[in-house]
Amino acid sequence: MAQQLSPVSGGRQDSAAPVDSAQSAPAPKCPWYAFATPTIGRAVRHASRLLHHGGSALPGKVVERIDPGFLARTLSSLPYGVVLVSGTNGKTTTTRMVASMLSDMGLRVFTNPTGSNFTRGVVSSLLTQVSTFGHLHADIAVLELDEAYAVHFVRQVRPRYALLLNVMRDQLDRFGEIDNTARLLAHVARATTGTVVLNREDPRIARLASEVQPGVQVRYFGLSQALRSYFPSDDDMHNTDMQAAEVQTAEAQAVAVQAAGAQPTGAGSSTATATATSSATYNPDCLNADVTLTHVGDHEATYRITDHDIATSVKLEGVYNLFNAAAAATVVRAVTADTPQGVASDDDLIASLSRVTPAFGRGETISVGGTPVELLLVKNPMGFRLSLASFPPAGHDTMIIINDEYADGRDMSWLWDVDFTGLRGTGVAAVSGTRAWDMALRLEYDQVPVSHVDTDLEQAVADFVAADPITPKRIYCTYTAMLRTRAKLSHITDVTDAGVGR
Repeated sequence: MAQQLSPVSGGRQDSAAPVDSAQSAPAPKCPWYAFATPTIGRAVRHASRLLHHGGSALPGKVVERIDPGFLARTLSSLPYGVVLVSGTNGKTTTTRMVASMLSDMGLRVFTNPTGSNFTRGVVSSLLTQVSTFGHLHADIAVLELDEAYAVHFVRQVRPRYALLLNVMRDQLDRFGEIDNTARLLAHVARATTGTVVLNREDPRIARLASEVQPGVQVRYFGLSQALRSYFPSDDDMHNTDMQAAEVQTAEAQAVAVQAAGAQPTGAGSSTATATATSSATYNPDCLNADVTLTHVGDHEATYRITDHDIATSVKLEGVYNLFNAAAAATVVRAVTADTPQGVASDDDLIASLSRVTPAFGRGETISVGGTPVELLLVKNPMGFRLSLASFPPAGHDTMIIINDEYADGRDMSWLWDVDFTGLRGTGVAAVSGTRAWDMALRLEYDQVPVSHVDTDLEQAVADFVAADPITPKRIYCTYTAMLRTRAKLSHITDVTDAGVGR
């Protein structure tokens, strides 16, 4: 049975510990009309849903315009402050895990559950939870923030806890080079007042320990050596691709040189060796992890916590979410350590973890006429690769939907960094989205047969789920494609209302 935690005003009991500025600084001043802010925001939300505009961020955008202090003012009253979750992959599911586990520990948790991770999305979520006069009945907030918008958020509210997951080549048209994404997350690390939790397996994230303020605690989550090949960092993946390209170049050069009767120079192979050497300079084992993932299986995993291995079954989908669970458990340990009852027991943590269900659109399964239709969000090479590796295509019909709206990232060249050869045996039943033909071309290069291509997303989804109703379905989709797919499915079957419209 999980211990019940009672909130204590002021959070930490140690007077020398850092204090969340959201508590220590005066709350932002209220404009004279602040009493009407929640009512106005809810009216906008209601009108938006009636007009089927759907977006979960519109009410927040309006409130940010009319009452800029609403966000900071509302969150300033939370006894345990804010847990901010950011990084390239896994934010939504990890946020769900942390919120669910803290709820199991007895805390009242506010969170933004739909993956609308801009500041206006957080404000929109607040509007559904605050009282008529703007009071939030919660002890702690667990918030997912986009890497760029996390910087805007911490200028308004300094989080007490930060969980920084990873840095991948994602939406380069927005963030530029990968090191710039790391710099964005460095702002979060510097602004955090209590504990920063870092992925020790990602060198760019682990190095953010040097950014935290004096007196702020740093914790890590990690992998056993045996599992690192299953969860390569961005550098590992990028260097592997470069090495493969260099080997192919070297082989081609060797054939050409031998045909000319000369000896190969070996230039290509030496470049590959140099690349491999440069990626091996970082050693994660020099950092002690609070929670380490040591074994993965089919809906089961083993975690090492304080030198104690605990095996558990999980409801989460995808091997990558088993690693995200180690991150979630680490930050939950940090939060509960700051409560009067002390850190949650290892058994309570893992038992709570075993009950977490997939997040909105992240391995979520929707039943259509008794046939399971699984939605899998993909938005960068690593995420897509891990999804394909986690879900063998045999026994399923597969659909891929690629959009290039702002929230997806305009640059879809990253699709060429994904290996689709695992789909050759079953093929892809349907491809859709604004970049359907680009996706179809990419599959053709990997010799994956495609049965149907249709840029009309809604019609393509309807046709896909109606065809061969006995076979389970799996849809890989970008963010806006996932929203539209859920909306279309809601007209066919019962779909949980996640607050983003239908």
